[in-house]
Parts: sequence; structure tokens; C-alpha cells
Amino acid sequence: MTESTASSRSVREKVRARQGKRYSAERRFRLLGVTSIVIAVSALLLLLGSMIVKGSSAFVQTHLLLEITLPAEELAPNGKPDAKAMADANYTAFIRRALAKKFSDVRSRRDKRSLYKLISEGASIRLQKLVAASPDMIGTTVPFAAKASDDVDQYFKGKLPKGQTGRLSAKQTKWVETLREAGEIETRFNTAFFTNGDSREPELAGIWGAMMGSLLAMAVTLVLSFPLGVAAAIYLEEFAPRNRWTDLIEVNINNLAAVPSIVFGLLGLAVFLNFFGMPRSAPLVGGMVLALMTLPTVIIAGRAALGAVPPSIREAALGVGASPMQVVLHHVLPLAMPGILTGTIIGAARALGETAPLLMIGMVAFIVDIPGSITDPATALPVQIFLWADSPERAFVERTAAATLVLLAFLIVMNLLAVILRKRFERRW
Repeated sequence: MTESTASSRSVREKVRARQGKRYSAERRFRLLGVTSIVIAVSALLLLLGSMIVKGSSAFVQTHLLLEITLPAEELAPNGKPDAKAMADANYTAFIRRALAKKFSDVRSRRDKRSLYKLISEGASIRLQKLVAASPDMIGTTVPFAAKASDDVDQYFKGKLPKGQTGRLSAKQTKWVETLREAGEIETRFNTAFFTNGDSREPELAGIWGAMMGSLLAMAVTLVLSFPLGVAAAIYLEEFAPRNRWTDLIEVNINNLAAVPSIVFGLLGLAVFLNFFGMPRSAPLVGGMVLALMTLPTVIIAGRAALGAVPPSIREAALGVGASPMQVVLHHVLPLAMPGILTGTIIGAARALGETAPLLMIGMVAFIVDIPGSITDPATALPVQIFLWADSPERAFVERTAAATLVLLAFLIVMNLLAVILRKRFERRW
């Protein structure tokens, strides 16, 4: 009896020891998982935080508050506003006169040139539009917020290293400080960042042209990839015979989903541009290349969604006399559509952030005009970020980060839309 008791106690101790080891391994695994999540979230927050810190200042722009005199003899020579005179007037001279009036002690030609460099070259264009919209201002002195140059903007925002003035001279810095003390320099919301196209001058550069290029390219991508991908998924999942050819097609589709994006760019360069002679740097070609890249994702997601529909749905439809095509179109496809849409949106979100294939087809060109159609020259938002990141001006650093935030916002919205669609229409069997 004693030997039996001792043996049972020994077995229990061994079991407890093994259980202790398993529990310790489980705790270590949980700790490792929690640590991994913390590291991943910390890295994400660090990335977003750095982007916000660098890019938030791009959403405001420094302006100089001036009193602009609009001479009637130049803008309304016949006593009434003249469209030609208003179009040909030297608005830059009006702005310079107002600025020189504030600094009447500036006499030499060199100092005046330095003083006028405080103002952006685009200030005269805005003044011209303002006068064209309100001709009754002619002959009066009106308050006007003139956009400052990028050097003044960076200095006033405190973006330069401590004790440095960037490209501003000592005299220019003194003039800026004089305006600051007089309350005649301030920052305002930078609407031009969202409404302008690209520019060599950082204070005039905007993302609207790149956004339109991305939207047009994405429209072409969805028009091509969605119907073709859904049709291919339906055929492969519902109608294709199971043989070596369909197996080969499935393997190739899965491989294409993992091919680097630049390969599709090389394909677009060789086929669409060099062989077919399609327009370079156009959203049409960009959308076609991105459609080729997105198509495998749509097909795989479509097949998975179609395969998730229970066979009983098909059998019930066939039992009441529906044809195989009616079974798919009227019963299976509507139930699989949420999953198909989710996969399509995720594939489109990936395509929206691609840069390499667009670089290969020429969408890296410097485009100032806003594209109006899919055949107009254009760039895309990721490519615009790439171009700004390579620019030497310090003011483009914050615009690069701000454009990245806008792109991330688009990607987050598209992924949230995919989640909402899946939650809203998903059917659990």
C-alpha cells in the first residue's frame, strides 16, 4: 500500500511539473505576443507622430498684411473697369509699392530686391483674381494678405534650426521681425495646398493635381479590374472543369498576386507605351497598369467569397428549375458580393499607394496643370510625395509629410469602408 501511494505521489508530481512547464511556456508565449503588439503599435504611433509633427505646419501658410492701392488710371483708364487693363496690369508692382511704403528707409536697389523677395511670386496672381472678382475695389486702398516666400514661411514658423535663418539675410530677418512686432505677419489656413497643382515654389505647391490623377487612375483601375476579376472568379469557381489547365491558371493567378509591382510597370512600359503607343504619363495607362496588378487580388477574393456560399443554396435553386447561370447570377453572386467588394477595395487601396509602376510609365513628370480627363498628363499622389521628398527646399519637407498624411487618410478610409461593407452585408452560415 505504501509503495502504491508513493508511486501515485510520484506520478502526480511529474504531472504537476509538466503542467508547470506548459503553463510557463504559455505565459512566455502570451508575453511574447503582447510585446510584439506593443512594439508594432509603438512603431506605428512613432511613424504617425513624426508625420504629424513634420506635416501639420504645411496646412497653414505665412502671410504679410499689406494695404494695397489699386490705381484707377491703370485699371480703369476710361473711368470704368476695363477687362483688358485689369488683365495686363502689373499687380506685382502694386504689392511692391505697399511693401516699400512700410520700409521707406530702404533706398538702394539691392536692398529693395531683397525686400521684395519676402513676398511669394504667386501673391500677384491672387490679387489679380481678387480684383477681377470685385472691380468696385479699383481706385481704393484695400487690405490684402500677401503670401510670404517659403524662406520667410519657414523662419516665421520656427522650422529652422535654433539660431539659423536659412537663406534669409540679416536685413531680411530684421524686416520680418519688424513685421512680427507690428502684428502685420501671421499664419492662415493653407487652402492652396488642397486646390493647387505642383509648383517649383513650395508655398504655391498643392496636391490637387496629384489627387485628381490618382482618382482618374483609380477609376480606370476599378472599371477594368472589377468586372474582369468577378467574371474570371465566377468561371473558375463555378463553371471551369477541374483539369491541369485550370490548375495551371490558378497557380499563375496566385503567383501574379505576389509579383513585385515594378514588374507590372515594366509590362506597361513595354506593351502599352512602346508597342501600342498610348499617351505617356496619362491616368489611362496608369489605371491599366494598376488594373493588371489588382486583378489577381480581385479574382482570389472573388473565388473565396463564392466558395463560402453553402452548396445548399445552389442545390435549392437547381431544385426549383433554375439554370446554372441563373443559380450563379440570382443566388450565389448576391450572397458573395460583400466579400468580393471587400477584396476589391483592399486591392484598390494597395494600388492607390503604389509608386514603382507609375514611375515606369512616366507619371513622374513635373505636371502643373490639373488633369481633366484620363488622357491628360498627370501624376499621382504617391509619386508627388516621391518628387517632393527629393526636392532641396526645406519647405518641401513639411509638404511631403502633409501629403503622406492625406494619402494615409485615403487608405484608412478605404480600409474602413471594406470593414463596414463586410460587417454590414456579411452572412454567417
